[in-house]
Amino acid sequence: MEPRLLTHYRDKVRPKLLEEFQFENVNQIPTVTKVVVNCGVGEASRNQKLLDSVVEELGVITGQRAVVTRARKSISNFSLREGVPVGASVTLRRKRMWEFLDRLIATAIPRVRDFRGLPTRSFDGRGNYTLGVREQIIFPEIDFDRAEQVHGLDITIVTSTDKDDEAHALLRELGFPFRGAVPASIQTVTV
Repeated sequence: MEPRLLTHYRDKVRPKLLEEFQFENVNQIPTVTKVVVNCGVGEASRNQKLLDSVVEELGVITGQRAVVTRARKSISNFSLREGVPVGASVTLRRKRMWEFLDRLIATAIPRVRDFRGLPTRSFDGRGNYTLGVREQIIFPEIDFDRAEQVHGLDITIVTSTDKDDEAHALLRELGFPFRGAVPASIQTVTV
């Protein structure tokens, strides 16, 4: 079965982007290529149980096993040695990526306290968008009582375009609630 957001992308978003940017070729239409979910755990070298819980939580959130990231070099000010575990990350592609984005937009983001929209300044100049989440408990899959510690996540959405305006239009049409913009699905037409 095809993910709901992928169907929405093919049926509604692609034609709208083709019309908006006047692409000459349908292969120029931007798409999401991958989503990287990253969680840094500074105390991982001292508390292995905390790192294990973060890896487990990322697996529950994304539906894919997380990879432990290790320090690339030693930094004495942080009591950090090369090769010591410092976090965990997951890279999502294809169906799992679309399903994760759908859950992020429809379920997780609306659960953020005092939410006023996503910032538009988080594009990197190459068409990629990074979103910081302060609490992993906004995802309904995480049981608050079993969570070892409340921690944040970084979610990077990598697109096929290298232009921020095209990537912004793509994410806006997919339903990302950016600040100051009313999502296209909510706009009303006055007669």
